[in-house]
Amino acid sequence: MSDKSYMKLLDKAWSQLPPDVTKKDRFELPKPASSIAGNRTVLFNLKEISDRLRRDKEHILKYLAGELATAGTIDGNRGIFQGKFDNRTLEKLLERYTQEFVLCPTCRQPDTKIVREERLYFLLCEACGARSSIRGM
Repeated sequence: MSDKSYMKLLDKAWSQLPPDVTKKDRFELPKPASSIAGNRTVLFNLKEISDRLRRDKEHILKYLAGELATAGTIDGNRGIFQGKFDNRTLEKLLERYTQEFVLCPTCRQPDTKIVREERLYFLLCEACGARSSIRGM
């Protein structure tokens, strides 16, 4: 294959990619907005976080509650956890969640979705096409 035909094929492949894949915008995780009310911690922007990560807010709440070893419920757009947890703890857990369930391990892009095949879950990257297994949900 000559260099010319290779470049022609490469240009064709680039032209067929969706425009949002080629954008180089920096992915930013929203900072958790929480406060402690009595013996509970309220995460006010759970919906905003789930929208930005393109994940179900129930999945995020389940992960956070499991990592905090406490009960968690959803009240509208808020997540409520039993116990007192500071904002920094929630921020660290959301960063870990993003690494495990959002960012592609191959290209580090957030353009992924979770798919289930039989009893296994995979992280499917819409940017590079990589498919990697993730732990159960």
